[in-house]
Amino acid sequence: MTRTIVASATREIIIGFDQPFCVIGERINPTGRKKLAAEMVEGNFDTVIKDALEQVAAGATMLDVNAGVTSVNPNETEPGLLVQTLQIVQDLVDVPLSIDSSVSAAIEAALKVAKGRPLVNSVTGEEEKLEAILPLIKKYNVPVVAISNDETGISMDPDVRFAVAKKIVERCADFGIPAYDIVVDPLVMPIGALGDAGRQVFALLRRLREELKVNTTCGLSNVSFGLPHRHGINAGFIPMVIGAGMTSAIMNPCRPQEMEAVRAANVLNGTDANCTNWIKTYKDYQPHVAGSAPTPNPAVSSAEGGRRRGGRAARSGGA
Repeated sequence: MTRTIVASATREIIIGFDQPFCVIGERINPTGRKKLAAEMVEGNFDTVIKDALEQVAAGATMLDVNAGVTSVNPNETEPGLLVQTLQIVQDLVDVPLSIDSSVSAAIEAALKVAKGRPLVNSVTGEEEKLEAILPLIKKYNVPVVAISNDETGISMDPDVRFAVAKKIVERCADFGIPAYDIVVDPLVMPIGALGDAGRQVFALLRRLREELKVNTTCGLSNVSFGLPHRHGINAGFIPMVIGAGMTSAIMNPCRPQEMEAVRAANVLNGTDANCTNWIKTYKDYQPHVAGSAPTPNPAVSSAEGGRRRGGRAARSGGA
């Protein structure tokens, strides 16, 4: 059974087909968040700290950490900022982290200070990226996200995306990196623009699991891009991709509807033994009448900022 091990300084997590779905919190990322980007450049990490704590409280298994605040001279600015952000987050929470950068110098700088065994996000099938990133993966003995695109871009043909994933797995083997340390992102297309995007990814996931025997991930909200009520689509998508074999996703855990779908899928997939986590999370759940305010849970402490117990966190803002 394929098992990808990630760890913080104090906590080890296994990503695998027989494990609960791994929720990788996406919020610590300034892409598309001008206010956060400006804060990080100024050395203000208040929002980073808030997002880290809220995501873990909401049930994130891991946190993705991105410091790509600018496209101007990223080789000069990103390494230092990524290291600073990573150190703040790993000293604050005990979950494993994902080092999210396309700049090899930033990835190595972060790996030098990372505690435990982080996930590197990511490498693509581009030769330049393979030659730059894979030696770092081998040197630091960490797992890597493999994104299924190459010099030709992102193919609309799922067979091409599978071929790129296979190429990356084979190149990893050349560097002595085992398949269990590769988490493939088959690239989820927006269903509003490509009507069979869902069927494509379901088929790809089955092939990746059965033929390459690798764990998988995705940017979950991509599927609903451009549609109204995106979180309803996302919540419906979650149990379907888990059923097809996906083992993790980069997503917003502060969305109760989506986290409920994850937890329900774990129950139905048999990875929440005896429904233990579901019962622990929702035993005091109090439904409310549509159109009225939710009934407060009296057990909530003021320190949680009004968050209802069981991971039903308040939204921190953004997508």
